Amino acid sequence: MKAYLFGWNPSKFPWIDLPDDKKRFEQTGHLEDNWSVASHKTIEVGDRAYVVRVGVEPKGIFASGYISTKPYHAYRNGRSYFRIGIAFDTLLDPNSEQILGLDILKTGDLAEQTWTPQASGIAIRPELVDELEGVWLDFLENRNEL
Repeated sequence: MKAYLFGWNPSKFPWIDLPDDKKRFEQTGHLEDNWSVASHKTIEVGDRAYVVRVGVEPKGIFASGYISTKPYHAYRNGRSYFRIGIAFDTLLDPNSEQILGLDILKTGDLAEQTWTPQASGIAIRPELVDELEGVWLDFLENRNEL
């Protein structure tokens, strides 16, 4: 399976509704949002998505899901860019919950990946996808004990 890393910098793009979105996700089990994507030529519906908080502490992965739409053109301030939909399967609020921090992501083989990308929607190295998924699932299972 292919996987992609989407960046979120709250100082540039505030997610004002994050607490409400998290509540809605917990109640319904469904949340879908759109995100900008750099790898628009290779990404496909069903690929794995991880969202990393950058720019502001705490930094790290706080959400995951699956690509739910094909890339499409969007326009903002006269500029064209690509976006995709992400159907979330996990959403943590970095302001009130522990997230998978960069200290863990920058260890072992995972250190080969850029975890604070300049562009959102970059491919995660194929040889790291299974390891990342394992680390993420282990973190989610044990995060309340950390």
